[in-house]
Amino acid sequence: MFGLEALDLARIQFAFTISFHILFPAITIGLASYLAVLEGLWLKTRNDTYRDLYHFWSKIFAVNFGMGVVSGLVMAYQFGTNWSRFSDFAGAVTGPLLTYEVLTAFFLEAGFLGVMLFGWNKVGRGLHFFSTVMVAVGTLISTFWILASNSWMQTPQGFEIVNGQVIPTDWLAIIFNPSFPYRLMHMATAAFIATAFFVGSSAAWHLLRGRDNPAIRTMLSMAMWMALIVAPIQAVIGDFHGLNTLKHQPAKIAAIEGHWENKGDEATPLILFGWPDMKEERTKFAVEIPYLGSLILTHSLDKQVPALKEFPPEDRPNSTIVFWSFRIMVGLGFLMIFTGLWSLWLRKRDSLYTSRPFLHLALWMGPSGLIAILAGWFTTEIGRQPWVVYGLMRTADASSNHSFMQMSITLIMFVVVYFALFGAGLGYMMRLVRKGPKISEGSDTPDGGPGQKRTPARPLSAADVPSDGEHEDNARLTKEV
Repeated sequence: MFGLEALDLARIQFAFTISFHILFPAITIGLASYLAVLEGLWLKTRNDTYRDLYHFWSKIFAVNFGMGVVSGLVMAYQFGTNWSRFSDFAGAVTGPLLTYEVLTAFFLEAGFLGVMLFGWNKVGRGLHFFSTVMVAVGTLISTFWILASNSWMQTPQGFEIVNGQVIPTDWLAIIFNPSFPYRLMHMATAAFIATAFFVGSSAAWHLLRGRDNPAIRTMLSMAMWMALIVAPIQAVIGDFHGLNTLKHQPAKIAAIEGHWENKGDEATPLILFGWPDMKEERTKFAVEIPYLGSLILTHSLDKQVPALKEFPPEDRPNSTIVFWSFRIMVGLGFLMIFTGLWSLWLRKRDSLYTSRPFLHLALWMGPSGLIAILAGWFTTEIGRQPWVVYGLMRTADASSNHSFMQMSITLIMFVVVYFALFGAGLGYMMRLVRKGPKISEGSDTPDGGPGQKRTPARPLSAADVPSDGEHEDNARLTKEV
């Protein structure tokens, strides 16, 4: 069907499930730190706005955290079901790294999550804040181990191969492999930016509908400060990451650039747009800027960038895909920087919360961080092909011996179940966002929020709970009908 084989369906299935999964941890990482900041600001200033925002976003965090855990379990099972040969080859490295993630990060999060969500009126303020901080730290530790494992697959070191299996010889070299620091910083920063635009978009939605209060303004203000400061930093981190990739995975860079061959001693141009054709081995309709490719990738005007024709055809990544996924990521990055700069200009003019064109932009930029993460992840993973462990094991040699029919059935089941389950979860999160933060009237126990006495502490009971008056109206209406 469509010229696909069982291996192609296994890759599509993994790509589909990880595309769902990566969205939830990204928001979890950002929201956990955001909640720690909000509670810390409330403890320091006693400004009720920060407390109201904490209670509001903790509900969304809880739902998102749950969906992230469920989708993550599926990823682990696929290593044994669809990629058993990879597990047999590299399991001595990837298995312990994922185990360390469970022992150090997941247990830490699980130990303090209950106190964070349900202990607001049950433990002291210091202990509750400590629990929130520990959950935030746990999400970052989880990121550390997951990225260590994935980065080792990109730039493997610290091992030897015995009887066709990878045997660890230096765990520090395995963990702190050449691409790990750059990928860790890049992913963690992307999670913070994605969360900032998610929060900012929520605030813009309420402001555009006339709901203007201190909590909504604080949401937008904090989100735009994050965009202004962190988005340019992310661009710098991305530049260092690109230089590291050029050194260790030059074929990936050549595919990203759609660069097929060098001409004499000429500097490498930057191809802004075009259509890389893998069969014809050229980039059609290329729009080029002379010298700029060499300047960006080698920081010089005369050095050349490796070209795709320097690598055997069977070792080349799919340039058509990574060329455009990379440009989507970078294009959204520039839009994020522009949004942050515009917010600063409006802030100086005292119109940040009233400029409707800006609020519309902030609203539409809500999913931009998550889309950029997906585009960057596609660039990284497809750019590694045809290797599952770069230079050591090909993807074609890593899959289990399943038939095309088996992979087709499981892929269809995954698509149906994921859209039904996580679609419902995302829809519920959006209901919470539309409801907005509940503003307290100076009481130390405001309505709403986990652990509060006057509303359910369970996150799944937080949206659209009818009041006693609404119950009476519904009963009266039912009787009349």
